Amino acid sequence: MSQVKRIGILTAGGDCPGLNAVIRAVVKSALRRDPPMEVVGIQDGYSGLVENRTQNLSESDVSGILIRGGPRPGTYNRDKPFN
Repeated sequence: MSQVKRIGILTAGGDCPGLNAVIRAVVKSALRRDPPMEVVGIQDGYSGLVENRTQNLSESDVSGILIRGGPRPGTYNRDKPFN
């Protein structure tokens, strides 16, 4: 059985209370595993997935996001990715 080596995080909707805390927890947990997993943030919702707009996330990228409004790495819920 192969090990998961990379996680992608995509948020594609409006504000959701607690979502930044979940993103932070996933990033920190994945990076602290042995061996560490790569965490990729997909920017701008589904269009970022289709157009490969990604960013590798580190602990410093999610530091301080608990007090910010709006989920990171950015959302956009107006796309139609299959058109």
